[in-house]
Amino acid sequence: MFNSSGAILHGQERSNWIRLRTLIFLRWVAIVGQLAAITVSQQMYNLQLEFGLCYLAIGVSVVGNLIAIFVFPENKRLNETENFMMVLFDLLQLSFLLYLTGGLNNPFAMLMLGPVTISASVLGLRSTILIGGCAIMLVTMLAVNHLPLVTESGEVLRLPDMFVFGNWAAITIATLFMGAYSRRVSSEMHSMSDALAATQMALAREQKLTDLGGVVAAAAHELGTPLATIKLTSAELFEELDDRPDLREDAQLIREQADRCRDILRNMGRAGKDDLHLRQAPLSAVLNEAAEPHMDRGKEIIFEEHPGSGTAFQQPSILRKPEVIHGLRNLVQNAVDFARTTVWLESSWNENFISIRIMDDGRGFPPQTIGRIGDPFMRRRRQETDRPSRPGYEGMGLGLFIAKTLLERSGAELRFANGPEWTGDVPVMANRTGAIVEVRWPRRSIDARAGDNIVPLGQNRPIET
Repeated sequence: MFNSSGAILHGQERSNWIRLRTLIFLRWVAIVGQLAAITVSQQMYNLQLEFGLCYLAIGVSVVGNLIAIFVFPENKRLNETENFMMVLFDLLQLSFLLYLTGGLNNPFAMLMLGPVTISASVLGLRSTILIGGCAIMLVTMLAVNHLPLVTESGEVLRLPDMFVFGNWAAITIATLFMGAYSRRVSSEMHSMSDALAATQMALAREQKLTDLGGVVAAAAHELGTPLATIKLTSAELFEELDDRPDLREDAQLIREQADRCRDILRNMGRAGKDDLHLRQAPLSAVLNEAAEPHMDRGKEIIFEEHPGSGTAFQQPSILRKPEVIHGLRNLVQNAVDFARTTVWLESSWNENFISIRIMDDGRGFPPQTIGRIGDPFMRRRRQETDRPSRPGYEGMGLGLFIAKTLLERSGAELRFANGPEWTGDVPVMANRTGAIVEVRWPRRSIDARAGDNIVPLGQNRPIET
């Protein structure tokens, strides 16, 4: 089963994906907006602000951007700490500008949510909590401590205390909500992206194994004729060298080594399934191939066939797609891992559908998670809880997600349930009380003899390696 410890599966490393130039560009946008707001308040409304300090605060951002542009390379990517410092600087700079321009009486106070949202999207949980906590403290300080907005006539522009409190409450609640919302959505997106990448890697691995087996099978096929010629020639020499025992032994050795080469290629070619004749196989053969790695794991695996009413008993021949085999193999592994003694693999078909049910006599799926089965759970299973039922197994919780994704790619629909809760068309035996997974394809998407799925026979094409 797929297992990876690479950084691709660690969401906390995603802050390293942000380029410095991206944050520099966003800061330039903020600088232009701040300059425009200060200029309009001065030229159009004649507000009496501390313009020197305002331009100083904006100038610090400009200097920081220029230093970052000339000191660091264009492809510089920031780590977690550097990203945290950049966002914290922007938060403090904006807070200082708001302090100079009326605090929470300034409608631009809502911009305090920007750094919080960015930190929740790209930074780790600890950094996000720190940024959110700083934002709430700064907003609280701005509510009670700021320079007033004064017009040209000396009038102080000030909201009623109730509205100031409302602004404080709105920004505080929005900080918590937007931070949690952005964090949850970005985590879901990152988890799905990582899991899809893992699925692609698992499928690529399965495809490589299939291709390698195809190369071996092709080699065995091509070498069959010369090996047969060597064996025939060595047999004739063996019969004609009765008077030369030393050469007779050499001829016997050649024949034995030719037989040995044939056996080696035959054994290596067992996985060679990319031959045109083997791109399709009976349903039971594909199911046996998927279950084969788990046959000797101490659990009994029982195969059953149930043709639909009014359907020919002869089982259909289906396409041997790598995603089908790998997806079924993951489902069988999951059933074997958690079964007590027995796993049942039922195949059924009718004129419209081909179905496979994988059942066991274990404890079944946890009721609280059965509705979310197939989602990528990006966390390691605790060894102390899983070791009794899954000895020696340490995974990323991606098995069912990978299986579901691969099988759905082949056109299948999956259903997950527990034995007593099953409401499918075909009833379940009483002793099958564990988990049930049904994989169901429309015949046109998996049947090797349906429409566009028919593979014309001819010369095998070379496999790219």
